[in-house]
Amino acid sequence: MTSETQHLQAAEIAVVAPLDKTLTYAVPERLAGDLRVGSRVRVPLGRRQVVGYVMNRVDPGDTALKEILQIIDPHPLFHERHAAFYLRAARYYDYPPGQAVRTALPAGLSAPDTSPPVLRDRLYRPTAIDERPKGARQRKILDFIRAEKAASMSQLRGKFPAPHTILQRLVELGFLEVEEIERLRDPFVEIAVQAHHAFVLNSAQQEAVNRLEQALQAKKFQPFLLHGVTGSGKTEVYLRAIAETLEMGRQALVLVPEIALTPQLVARFRSWFQELDVNLAVLHSGLSDGERYDAWCRVARGDADVVIGARSAVFAPLNELGLIVVDEEHDGSYKQSEGFRYNARDLALMRGQRDQAVVLLGSATPTLTTYQRAREKHLTYLDLPERTAERPLPTVHLVDLAEHRQDGLLSEPLQAALAETLAAGEQALLLLNRRGYAPFLLCHDCGATLRCPNCDITLTYSQVQHSLRCHYCDFRQPPPDSCDRCSGACLLPEGMGTERLEEEIRQSFPDARVARMDRDTTTRKGAHHRLVDQMSAREIDVLIGTQMIAKGHDFPAVTLVGVLNADTALNLPDFRSAERVFSLLSQVAGRAGRGDRPGRVLIQTYAVDNYALDYVTRHDFRGFAELELTQRQALAYPPFGHLVNLVLSGNDATRLKAAAEQLSVELARAEADVEVLGPAPCLLARLRNRHRMQILLKAKQRDPLRREITLLGRLKKGLPPGVQLTVDIDPVDMF
Repeated sequence: MTSETQHLQAAEIAVVAPLDKTLTYAVPERLAGDLRVGSRVRVPLGRRQVVGYVMNRVDPGDTALKEILQIIDPHPLFHERHAAFYLRAARYYDYPPGQAVRTALPAGLSAPDTSPPVLRDRLYRPTAIDERPKGARQRKILDFIRAEKAASMSQLRGKFPAPHTILQRLVELGFLEVEEIERLRDPFVEIAVQAHHAFVLNSAQQEAVNRLEQALQAKKFQPFLLHGVTGSGKTEVYLRAIAETLEMGRQALVLVPEIALTPQLVARFRSWFQELDVNLAVLHSGLSDGERYDAWCRVARGDADVVIGARSAVFAPLNELGLIVVDEEHDGSYKQSEGFRYNARDLALMRGQRDQAVVLLGSATPTLTTYQRAREKHLTYLDLPERTAERPLPTVHLVDLAEHRQDGLLSEPLQAALAETLAAGEQALLLLNRRGYAPFLLCHDCGATLRCPNCDITLTYSQVQHSLRCHYCDFRQPPPDSCDRCSGACLLPEGMGTERLEEEIRQSFPDARVARMDRDTTTRKGAHHRLVDQMSAREIDVLIGTQMIAKGHDFPAVTLVGVLNADTALNLPDFRSAERVFSLLSQVAGRAGRGDRPGRVLIQTYAVDNYALDYVTRHDFRGFAELELTQRQALAYPPFGHLVNLVLSGNDATRLKAAAEQLSVELARAEADVEVLGPAPCLLARLRNRHRMQILLKAKQRDPLRREITLLGRLKKGLPPGVQLTVDIDPVDMF
């Protein structure tokens, strides 16, 4: 180590590599003036160069250190308090810190030398010359710019045809001056801002707003559960709380579970805040890399007052955060299912603690874990027991499929109800939580099904695309003409999917305007937004969809909701299956009757005696929660216990099984207070051509589980080649 290097500062770097710790690098003098916490840098790691993120400045000590090679971005991507939050989240979920930070940041910021390109625009300002040019078009454009004080090229293109030559001439004549500016990409610039209508809060809403305003004024961490039935006006409470936050000079973060909800929420917020000069930023994975990068940089510079986004927005680098809203907090979409398996709802609470912010969890069907924490006074409980404007909740009926004949996918009662709804000029939602035309093709000669070669699952048949597809690994193939097993030609679709339901509705109701909302129809950018707009404009009579149609949409003309496959999720081998079914059906039922006309819900089922369905018909969340929590407590499942799911995968099934059994023995030996369940094959025992087994760790307290996780750090180094271990802290599903 040279004498020059001894005087350099050092930085703690989270490198994008599978390392469970940060590394320390020397800061060369040429970079010392520009390096900040939050800078993205290029550093040497072994014989290669990798991306890293500056998390802290540290004392270099006497150890010889490798130097940081390059600062990639001109400005830091986050600040010191955010760095500490990212590191704490990585530790909690036992994930490499550099890879956790990469997950937190916008896509496109992990390559060594690239960022999404910065868009440039030209800004034209009038000079002090009072004269007017001779040309009529020149005068028209100049008058517009003078009235606006300044105008950009993109703005002028929208007002005047081909203005470039005229603008160039006005600059040459001295009437205008021009400068290059950065143009931010706004994904929702075309969303119309509606006039805001004054809304009178009912007594329950006003009480909730008062409690939240008191908490915000205290500027301390306080968590709340806003439990309001569907249509009770939770969003209006959010808006008042955000307005109070902004009034105090602080910022707000709003999380939503689905991208489809974002445009509606942005439009509602723009309407509310349009006269207050509030800057909104939107962050979610459905944006282009450039749009997300621009929004992130705006937030990092402090140019956003409110951030709205899906799961990843919990990492937004807001510096004066005063309020975090987690809308539909029960939704499983807040849990990342691969890689960095964080839960955005839980991280919102963690971040609220660090930033001394109020955290507001809202739902009509809160998770039982959240509800129990409110009962134990760990969260303040706010109740909205009635719909706004005294509108009644919809009536919910179970249609017993054992008694009612089905010629197609719709039972007679549901078909009749749909006919009545369409005749009255009203709208309907039909929930079928399975996409495609049919779940599989079946050979009626030998009983064989076509299965994915990479996963233990049948291939879903799409008639529109004329293909068979695996929704896990995306394997695709055209439907064969004959069966591979018996060479029979009688391969027919079995079961039902949204595509098949759409076909049947179009045949039964040829005059109805029918649309479908599922993953297959919303892959293109803006597809969610267009469908929601069409429903709101009453350009669709029947909207068919998977569970995404159940999430927070407000369509006042929807008076009928039909559910076609309520039984499927009840039979899944997961202790949360009843909770998921109750939540999904209650949420989709809540889409009906939100306008002036009452709503009704028909649920087709063979399980009319199931307790979860019974509580749905009565809109009785508390009754369901009491029964379900009693069962959970007896078995020490969350919220009365804690879980860690270990998934081992490998190409060699024999080697995988031996490794899983050995790991299970060592874990059981280490901690008496941890129950080790398994190993057992995963529900999807082979996924993407890898065999999978799981071990479930269960304990009443977190500390023994944390010690087991620490032990895992050592044990996984002894796993045989080809066997990988994935650790899922606080798993949401066991699949």
